[in-house]
Amino acid sequence: MPVWDPALLRSALAGPVRPGGIGIRPGVGAREAAVLVLLGPTPGVEDVDVTLVERASTLRHHAGQIAFPGGARDPGDVTLEDTALREAEEEIGLDPADVEMLGRLPSVHVEVSSFDVTAVVARWSGQHPLTPRDPAEVAAVHRVPLSVLTAAEHRVTATHPRGYTGPAFVVDDLFVWGLTAHLLDAVLDLAGWQLPWDTAVRHAVPRRFLNDSRRDRGPRPA
Repeated sequence: MPVWDPALLRSALAGPVRPGGIGIRPGVGAREAAVLVLLGPTPGVEDVDVTLVERASTLRHHAGQIAFPGGARDPGDVTLEDTALREAEEEIGLDPADVEMLGRLPSVHVEVSSFDVTAVVARWSGQHPLTPRDPAEVAAVHRVPLSVLTAAEHRVTATHPRGYTGPAFVVDDLFVWGLTAHLLDAVLDLAGWQLPWDTAVRHAVPRRFLNDSRRDRGPRPA
C-alpha cells in the first residue's frame, strides 16, 4: 500500500488529464447529484479506508447495493461539495467540519435514475463512529481498508444478467459493482494505489445486490 499523501491525490484531481478508466457515459446536463468518496486513516493500523454505505433494500433505485454516501442536489446547495457533505451528514452522521475536500471526478450519467452524478473526493480524521441515521435509506456503514480493496484476490469483473460487465470488488459478503466500483477504480488510478488484477476473472452480481428497478442494467458504457 503506497503512503497516504492527500497532496498528491489533490494534485491529480486538479490536473488537466482526467481518468479515462471511468468507462461510463459522461454527464448529459441532467439533474445533478453528488456522492462523497471519503478517505481516512483506519484506526489502529497503518492503512487508509474508504466509507461505503449499504442502501436499504426497500429503496426504489439501487436497493441493497453498496454505494458512496450521496444524493440529489437541493436548491440550497451552493456547490456539489455542499450536496455531498449534506447527504453524508444526513445519511451517516458525518460532521462536515471534519472533512477536507481534495477534488472531483468528472460527472457521469446514471440512466436508471436520470441523474448526472459527480464524485467528490475528500479526507477526514477517521476518528468518529459513522452509523446509519435513517434505516429506511441506509442499512449499514462499512469502512473498508484500501489495502483490502486493491488486493488481487478481491478484484473481479462483474457480470449482470442484462449484459453489463465492469470492475467489481468482493470483500467478505460485500459485492461492490456498478457506478461505485467504476468511481472507486478511477480514484485508485489517480492516487497511484491500483495493483494488477486479473480482469478475466468474472463474477455474476449476487442476487442480494440485484434488488432494483427492472430497468437497471448497470452503468451505461461510454
